[in-house]
Amino acid sequence: MGSSTFGKVFSLISFFLFVSPHVASIEEADALLTWKASLQKESQSQLSSWTLLPNNATGLNSSKNPSCSWFGIYCNHAESVIGMNLTYLGLKGSLHEFSFLSFPNIEFVNLSMNSLFGTIPPQISYLSKLIYLDLSINQFSGKIPLEIGLLTNLEVLRLFKNQLNSTIPPEIGQLRSLDELALYSNSLNGPIPPSLGNLSKLAYLYLYDNPLSCSIPLEIGNLSSLTVLDLSQNKLFGSIPTSLCYIRNLTILHFFQNNLSGPIPEEIGNLKSLMTLDLRENKLTGPLPASIGNLSKLEVLYIRDNQLSGSIPREVENLLKLTAFRVARNRLTGYLPQNICQGGLLQNFTVNGNNLTGPIPKSIRNCTRLYRLRLDENQLTGNISEVFGVYPDLDYINLSNNNFYGELSPNWGRSTQLTDLEIAGNHITGNIPPEIGNATRLQVLDLSSNHLVGEIPKELGRLTSLGKLILTNNQLSGGILSELGSLINLEYLDLSINKLSNSVPEFVEFQLKWPS
Repeated sequence: MGSSTFGKVFSLISFFLFVSPHVASIEEADALLTWKASLQKESQSQLSSWTLLPNNATGLNSSKNPSCSWFGIYCNHAESVIGMNLTYLGLKGSLHEFSFLSFPNIEFVNLSMNSLFGTIPPQISYLSKLIYLDLSINQFSGKIPLEIGLLTNLEVLRLFKNQLNSTIPPEIGQLRSLDELALYSNSLNGPIPPSLGNLSKLAYLYLYDNPLSCSIPLEIGNLSSLTVLDLSQNKLFGSIPTSLCYIRNLTILHFFQNNLSGPIPEEIGNLKSLMTLDLRENKLTGPLPASIGNLSKLEVLYIRDNQLSGSIPREVENLLKLTAFRVARNRLTGYLPQNICQGGLLQNFTVNGNNLTGPIPKSIRNCTRLYRLRLDENQLTGNISEVFGVYPDLDYINLSNNNFYGELSPNWGRSTQLTDLEIAGNHITGNIPPEIGNATRLQVLDLSSNHLVGEIPKELGRLTSLGKLILTNNQLSGGILSELGSLINLEYLDLSINKLSNSVPEFVEFQLKWPS
């Protein structure tokens, strides 16, 4: 959620806390007590301060509003309720006994993180001065009432993580003051109303994790103040509108896990403020636009699991702030850009499952912040003996099923956080470096289907976290070392198709959890 939104919330609360109480009607207190009485009994104990003292039990002998001193209630100078903050109290009940008409001055309502249920009453529209409404993380069901469009002062509307269904009412497009609209994680269906394009002040739009089914309205491109747009995890189809590519302040764009098709617009390079672009798991086709290189603030680029083709444009070398570049499982061809890690910040680099050729980029050697590296399932070539450096944070590397040659570097033992090292299905020669035994967090070691020779180093016995050791289809010789008995977590061992002189020792075989 946006920091400006939270600032508004705390400003409102601070205001509520420091106002001076004066005369106000007892009607508000009576309305709150009526609603409290409608809640389930275990909830009422959370509102123990909500009670009338004997001298104002009827409300006839007091000129002050007693609810102004109750927990979670805030009043103005005239002793009229202007705020309610009852978040995270475990309240159980509905809003059907809540007298909205009794609160003409209320501006702030936060009932989030409770167990409130039932529908949102259309009478909520009586809260005509409401600026902030948060009913998120409850169990509200049914429709979003059309009457919510009458709350024209509303700046924040949060209804996320409920059980709301039906469609998003077009009337929300009347909320011209809205800064944040968060409807995610419900069961909302149907289209995204084009009327949302009227919300010229909207900065944060969260509609993700719903079964919304439509194309993305062109009118979304009218949201000139938008900084975060998240429509992910829906059933959206059609192309990405080029109109979106002119929202100059956009920093986060999430469209992942939909059914979007067609190309990524070349105009996407206009989004100069963009920091995160996540289009993964769609049906996008065509090339990755060279204009991506214009996104100088981009940190995260996820476009894996699409049907993109062509080569990765060299212009991505301009993305000096890039920390994640994930384009796995597309139909990409050609060489990897040699200076992909020119900025030195890259942590997550996955291009596996494409048809890429040529060498590993030279800049990878000095890419010391790498955490995850996947080049597997391509047609990459080159000598890997010295192309890699030392990566103190590296957790996972997979170079399998390429055309690499050369020898394994002893530097892998210096990547002390490494849990998964897979270099199967290449043309690697030489010995297994004993230094690999220093990578004591390894859980998977797969060097199968290469041309490795020599003995299995006894230092592998230090890898006590190892669950899988796969060295099959090499030319390893000598005996199977007793040190393998130290691998107490080993579940899968394959040393077949080698030149080993003995079988797996019984004490090793006994501890293996063979697959059924």
